[in-house]
Amino acid sequence: MAFLSSMNIVASGMTAQQLRLDIVGENVTNSTTTRVEEGEGAYRRKMVVFEAETGRDGFRRAMARASSGMVPNNQVPGGVRVAQIVEDPSPMKLVYDPAHPDANEDGYVEMPNVDMVKEIADAMAATQAFSSNVTMFNTMKTVVTDALQIGK
Repeated sequence: MAFLSSMNIVASGMTAQQLRLDIVGENVTNSTTTRVEEGEGAYRRKMVVFEAETGRDGFRRAMARASSGMVPNNQVPGGVRVAQIVEDPSPMKLVYDPAHPDANEDGYVEMPNVDMVKEIADAMAATQAFSSNVTMFNTMKTVVTDALQIGK
């Protein structure tokens, strides 16, 4: 049924945006973390990279499948997926605080490269995208319910 594919597409968007919000939360939480477990200095901001899942084959592949009589049974319906979570390569901030236990010999502490303005903007964008997916899901639900009412 086509509406199930549509729901899967919307659900993939909701899942991706939820992970994006989780990463923003992690960044905000660690905005003052000067040590990470691996001992490599301050926390480095993370970003989510999305990848489109079109659910469509190229022309040659579709023709080959059609000519062989193969029916796609596990084809992805489309949507979005998280391709990877990457670290922001921007430089860390140096703050003068000679009393800090992680200060270098010059008295500077390497602070995370987390910018709260970027994080708030990213959280707002993720929230809006999630909300749009919820609206689409509710619209599809209404359409399906109305279609079932017609069939009575």
